[in-house]
Amino acid sequence: MKIITVIGARPQFIKAAMVSRAIKEYNTTNKGHKIRECILHTGQHYDKNMNDVFLDELGIKKPDWQLHCGGLASNTRMLAEMLAGIEKALLECQPDYVLVYGDTVSTLAGALAASQLQVPVLHVEAGLRSFNKQMPEETNRVLTDHIASLLFCPTYTAIQNLAREGVTDGIFYTGDVMYDATLAFGKVAEDQSGVLSTLGLQPEEYHLCTVHRAENTNDPERLTQIILALVEIATPDCPVIFPLHPRTKMYLRNYNLNATISSNEALKMIDPVNYLDMVMLEKNAKTILTDSGGVQKEAYFHRTPCVTLREETEWVETVEAGWNQIAGFNTEKIIECLGNEPEKNEIRAYGDGCASEKIVNAIVRCYENNGGLM
Repeated sequence: MKIITVIGARPQFIKAAMVSRAIKEYNTTNKGHKIRECILHTGQHYDKNMNDVFLDELGIKKPDWQLHCGGLASNTRMLAEMLAGIEKALLECQPDYVLVYGDTVSTLAGALAASQLQVPVLHVEAGLRSFNKQMPEETNRVLTDHIASLLFCPTYTAIQNLAREGVTDGIFYTGDVMYDATLAFGKVAEDQSGVLSTLGLQPEEYHLCTVHRAENTNDPERLTQIILALVEIATPDCPVIFPLHPRTKMYLRNYNLNATISSNEALKMIDPVNYLDMVMLEKNAKTILTDSGGVQKEAYFHRTPCVTLREETEWVETVEAGWNQIAGFNTEKIIECLGNEPEKNEIRAYGDGCASEKIVNAIVRCYENNGGLM
């Protein structure tokens, strides 16, 4: 069995690393069909710390195909470049399946290219919905789910979302592969990351912030409101650590917000960090402020309170359990949420830490039973 895995962005590296591990384990311990996995990297994340370092750290092999689609002027141009590159790889490789992750442009490109060539699509993290059609990620995930032959859902809520859209075949509840990663890399990060000492930080004496979504970065008012909140929140006793996504860095400069940030030395902009350093920053932060879906989940996995800089979330379970508050982009609301102390509950919504193994076993069963999925 031959699979092409399409990746391109940081969260996909993490998810793909766990499934690739499970594939290797399956090939080692089973005498049946072997799985040959080929990696196609779209280049969507083009910063070295968001690309090469992550791949090395997570043990992902060198991609069999490396596209260079990052840094293009628009998602539309990226999508067009990716489609051409992925189609070429599929024609060359003739895979049985194309495996895609999450909700990025790379996800949609992989699904569309495979669909046009009649190659079955496997979607990890299927069924998530924010119900905000203005989000490019929402379009990406909905289209991918309706193309996919197998849909691996991280939560039962995701399965219900698909059922409401009439998608009921090929669905598997697996749990969340990022929970697998948290369990696998948490102790490794403690042993190998020195980021806290490098930045002079003590556990629970700093806030961590990430901002990267187009709805925030591309809107001067929204990004300004968020930055004003961070300037207000940051203090010498509890600074805000702000790893800068390349797009965010560009828009801060374009909107002349760097001077606002530099007005408070406790708001510390830093370069993007590698995965193990990010794990350590997340698990030791007093609070995480983010517009990232993946970071919201990781905050919960580490039991770190989270304030989400969006007006909705696809990870509704974290909100219901009291670990995540939806603040939007309003300065006062962000500050208010940071001061709240919601009652927090334990939830078991994201599986048992074996999602990757369940995904691989489901793929093998379908291959053996059907000889393909179309």
